[in-house]
Amino acid sequence: MEHVFTESMFLVGFVIFIAAILVLDMLVIDRKAHVVSIKEAGSWTAVWIILALAFAVFIYFHGDMVHGIENFDDLKLIASRYASHLKLDPNDYEGSLQQYRHYMTISYISGYLIEKTLSVDNLFVMMMIFSSFGVDKKDYQHVLNWGILGAIVLRFVFIFAGAALISRFAWILLVFGGFLVYSGAKMFLNRNKKEEINALDHPVVKFMQRRLHLGPLVMTVVFIEFCDLIFAFDSIPAVFSVSLDPFVVFFSNIFAILGLRALFFLLAAIADKFRYLKVGVSVLLVFIGVKMLIHDFFEIDAVSSLVFIILVLLVSIGASVVIPQKQEALENTK
Repeated sequence: MEHVFTESMFLVGFVIFIAAILVLDMLVIDRKAHVVSIKEAGSWTAVWIILALAFAVFIYFHGDMVHGIENFDDLKLIASRYASHLKLDPNDYEGSLQQYRHYMTISYISGYLIEKTLSVDNLFVMMMIFSSFGVDKKDYQHVLNWGILGAIVLRFVFIFAGAALISRFAWILLVFGGFLVYSGAKMFLNRNKKEEINALDHPVVKFMQRRLHLGPLVMTVVFIEFCDLIFAFDSIPAVFSVSLDPFVVFFSNIFAILGLRALFFLLAAIADKFRYLKVGVSVLLVFIGVKMLIHDFFEIDAVSSLVFIILVLLVSIGASVVIPQKQEALENTK
């Protein structure tokens, strides 16, 4: 029970910290509606990335604080829940503790990169939603602020509910793995299809117009939350593949989501340049799904997973930059 109390207090402190950042961002920094420039978006993207990396440093040196680990018995108990594959030495408590901190840090960074990559692909969908509702560019930031707030609440519910289910029914990981393999294969096969969204014809939007009489900005926020609910079925199981610790999963998700608004404005002008990002995302989904499916037979360690994720991202982005778009168009017509 002591661990539960410590974890709850740390989580409450983290939520208060995130809430303070959001209040500062929404009510002070971006109080006035304006069109966000690429320079401003780039600066804020860097700030959010630095903040996420700073938290990774904190986990590396003080990750045990999350679970209130005070001795080897505490460490052994927590590791048995979330990292049973680690070889802990009862005669070397400090070394074993640092091993677990290192595992938490690698898992956090891997989860952050997975969520950020999947979110980037989803940002392109948000661009189409804004276009479909005819939202003025100066209102983008306010809509995204509320969208991010809703996404944080949804992630909290989904992650801790998912962790509770996994702890009771281990076979759910196999279901998650199979679903991710299917999603990745489907995304790869449909990679060249042009995505189109006519939000005004969607049943959810029609219902809101008829029954609730909501304005276009409110409907845009609600529709974005509805889409994020669907996106979560990919992203949350994917992050659980790198760590079963719901706190690490939640922290990595939140920091990835916090920087989405700035990243949206940064990518809006160059969205068409990342032609192979969808291929990279599909490869990652299949890899993560396979990792979950073979977990009981073969363990792919956290460092190897992180290296693979980084390589896939670099290759997909590099291919988008190096391979000329005209050449790709010719290949698609063959």
